[in-house]
Amino acid sequence: MAAPLDIRSVGALDFLSLGALVHRLDPGVVPFRKAGSCSVHVSGGEFNCAANLADCFGMRTGIATAIVDYPIGELIAGQVRAMGVTPFYKRFAHDGVHGPNMAAVYSDRGFGVRGPVVFYNRSNEAAARLKPGDFDWNAIFGAGVRWLHSGGIFAALSATTSDLIVEAMKAARAHGAVVSFDLNYREKLWRAAGGADRAVSVLANIVEHVDVLVGNEEDLQKGLGLSGPEVAAVSKLDPSAFFGMMERVASRFPNLKIVATTLREVHSTNRHGWGAVAWIAGDTFVSPTCQLDVFDRVGGGDGFASGFFYGLMTGESPDQAVRLGWAHGALLTTFPGDTTMASLEQVRAFAKGESARIQR
Repeated sequence: MAAPLDIRSVGALDFLSLGALVHRLDPGVVPFRKAGSCSVHVSGGEFNCAANLADCFGMRTGIATAIVDYPIGELIAGQVRAMGVTPFYKRFAHDGVHGPNMAAVYSDRGFGVRGPVVFYNRSNEAAARLKPGDFDWNAIFGAGVRWLHSGGIFAALSATTSDLIVEAMKAARAHGAVVSFDLNYREKLWRAAGGADRAVSVLANIVEHVDVLVGNEEDLQKGLGLSGPEVAAVSKLDPSAFFGMMERVASRFPNLKIVATTLREVHSTNRHGWGAVAWIAGDTFVSPTCQLDVFDRVGGGDGFASGFFYGLMTGESPDQAVRLGWAHGALLTTFPGDTTMASLEQVRAFAKGESARIQR
């Protein structure tokens, strides 16, 4: 079957993200309380998709976001340029003391039986100040944008960011762009942003405007307040729990054409079972499964979304689109940082089932 999306064939941008840019401080396998040094990765759930689609898949992408005019902002903007993403910035001045700031995420990778740890400092974050009216959507979408993407992390930042997402989605739809959203439910963020009830209210209002939704069964339950599936999954790689919810999802949000997610079974920090599934206009598609030797798990879900979106935008079959997302997400866990270092050739080879034999 063909994917039930009316995707325009050309545009100044193939893909535009709306979200927050962050810098992630990564001491590797050393816990932060013992760290003596760390790497800096530029990240953000929405940005990761734009960066992956530009760098690996050769698409023209952009991001609408906040940037602060101080050294951390310059570092982040440099990486946005390096990944080939066109920025649409709302600029903020830093007062030298109080901000506003570019958000920081702290994470150590863990190892073996010791799991990874992620915590945030989003105090006085510039992106949380973004509000409707900050971007000229008519000019941006009027130039031609094929696809708009945003996510639940950005929606949780403030009372105005969710309104901005809805504003952008309405403009996107008016100009013929496909709209996607990653629920990315983060309990820590929503706890600080009004709690579970507010999360359900905010996210459900956004999803009313969405064509393609990314989120697992826990995201759907906690983020959208949907009751759990009646079917019990045999394992985390069993898609039955996810598919068991699709009738409820489709009934609650008839505008949705596609819902997709990754499947991950964690054996240890460095050994995961990996799969992906998609519900597309009532039909279901399941990737192969594989065992991953994980170097850095952060960004794997965004890696899946990127490859999946690429497949849909380039006219691949739904089954192949799921495979491309699954393959790219798997490869992304083998690199440091949140964004891709894979080539399209590697993604297509893994999607076909080729092994990790040395390439000469």
